[in-house]
Amino acid sequence: MAPPDAPGAAGLAGRAKWLEDYRFGLRVTEQGSVVSVGDGIAWVRGLPSAAMDELLRFADGSEALVFHLGREVLGAVLLHQTERLTAGTGASLTGRRLGIPAGEALLGRVIDPLGAPLDGRPAPQCRARRSLDVMSPPIVARDFVDAPLYTGVKMVDALVPIGRGQRQLIIGDNGTGKTALALDAIVNQRAQDVVCVYVLIGQKRSSVVDVVETLRTNDALAYATVVVAEATALPGLRYLAPFAGCAVAEAWMAQGRDTLVVYDDLTTHARTHRELSLLLRRPPGREAYPGDIFYLHSRLLERATRLAAEHGGGSMTALPIVETEQGEIATYIPTNLISITDGQIYLDRPLFDAGFLPAIDITRSVSRIGGKAQHPRIKEEAGRTKLDYLQFLELEAFTRFGARLEPSVEARIRRGRLLRELLKQDERAPLAAESQLAWLVAFNDGLLDAVEAGAIPAAVARLERGVRTGGLTLADSRTAWAGAVKSWLGKEA
Repeated sequence: MAPPDAPGAAGLAGRAKWLEDYRFGLRVTEQGSVVSVGDGIAWVRGLPSAAMDELLRFADGSEALVFHLGREVLGAVLLHQTERLTAGTGASLTGRRLGIPAGEALLGRVIDPLGAPLDGRPAPQCRARRSLDVMSPPIVARDFVDAPLYTGVKMVDALVPIGRGQRQLIIGDNGTGKTALALDAIVNQRAQDVVCVYVLIGQKRSSVVDVVETLRTNDALAYATVVVAEATALPGLRYLAPFAGCAVAEAWMAQGRDTLVVYDDLTTHARTHRELSLLLRRPPGREAYPGDIFYLHSRLLERATRLAAEHGGGSMTALPIVETEQGEIATYIPTNLISITDGQIYLDRPLFDAGFLPAIDITRSVSRIGGKAQHPRIKEEAGRTKLDYLQFLELEAFTRFGARLEPSVEARIRRGRLLRELLKQDERAPLAAESQLAWLVAFNDGLLDAVEAGAIPAAVARLERGVRTGGLTLADSRTAWAGAVKSWLGKEA
């Protein structure tokens, strides 16, 4: 037990208190030693009292997390490694579990999974700490998801809605816009009173810089925290990254606030877990993943929920990202995550290559509970629109055979192509909920049927200007909205 080393009067008072409380006695401690070290793994002998997920400290200053308990030796994943860590280095137990600072001081910061700053600024001064891996809230502490989380993306908010407290998977091939969609969702929370956490797992440094700069240039970093474990980080840090981001968001949820956390991406996280498990000689299962891979992600995503009012009433919405190869969603990790989450947004490569952005395939995207959180006015209009779009996709497939079509079918195909143009949207161009309702009403009432495809963006812009100046809210009647939308389109037509 070392005496306190604070300087000045506080240090003198602390030493006096330490001397007063000091008692002679026998103290028994365990002292282990490193057997071997490599690839982010350390094998340690001589610590029989070690527990899973306990933090180890080595004589050279390195730190590791107990990850495997063997009969003679234990396996630990390194979290911090110095060049002096070699076989024979002393190891000791700390009796502590991993935690991360949490609180308002993390807003606008870029940190690693242990809370250390990566943005060149001083370490955040947080009064509270949260454990990285805790049990998810029990059923009695949860409430129904009944409030919408608006992403500002037309296709999502209208056709695949997300509720606060939902777990919505973003799935697609590499380079189809998954990260862009998640960033759009965060940017749109600027006026929604939702704090955000973006977790980057095993990404290149250039990708990390792009994400941080995108958030900064769109004034989104002020209400967001970025947790980074880049590709060159130790495997242990990449493994802990999503749990660290979840703990940061969980602290705000416990205070009654609404939070949004993005995991980019869990495919890399699963590969990291497989790498560590194989290095620690765990029995491999399907595709060499360990048998607990499903439990790993389920215990992470189950922490996203909406709390009941007596437990604070906060919420955590999770947007995990998973990467597919050649559009195959039936592989091991994607199917695991699809079964864990409350729906998925599928981004399609052919749609992306055809210039339909965001490249969301409505036929393979679903939101199992978001519709219950959707505003009744938007839900009514979006239901008609989605049905029209799905029917159009079926009819369009028949046109490839060159068959002659009836005039009524041609009209429906023409309206479907118009709707497809309406659903296109640029990055970082979010639409407010009222603007979403405006274009839905305009389409359902046929007010855009005579508009050419190239003039659709201008028509949507007129509707946005009308919404800003018209003063209508989602609570106003359908008749009021129909009249206002007609006048907004007619004023500058």
